[in-house]
Amino acid sequence: MIPHEKTLVERLKNEPFALIGINTDKDKDFYHQKAKELGVTWRSSWQGSTGGVLPRAWGITSFPTIFVLDAKGVIRYTNVRGEKMDAAVNALLAELKTEKR
Repeated sequence: MIPHEKTLVERLKNEPFALIGINTDKDKDFYHQKAKELGVTWRSSWQGSTGGVLPRAWGITSFPTIFVLDAKGVIRYTNVRGEKMDAAVNALLAELKTEKR
């Protein structure tokens, strides 16, 4: 998914959009090394396991789990990937622009 996420982050760099990753690898150094190798430039939190604070708080039980939130922080889409993720994000950005008018 990282190649798609990189494209999404680059395409939306001038939009009100943020991608946030949650990582559960046990080895923090390995996590940082892989993120650097793969070109992860967006915020990403290392949790150390699925028992970390964020996976527990968000009820994450499988990976990848995707939540797409609107500008008010409301989860509007879950587990969309690829073109469906793009469509979800595009719809919310269009909605936001319409609301600002």
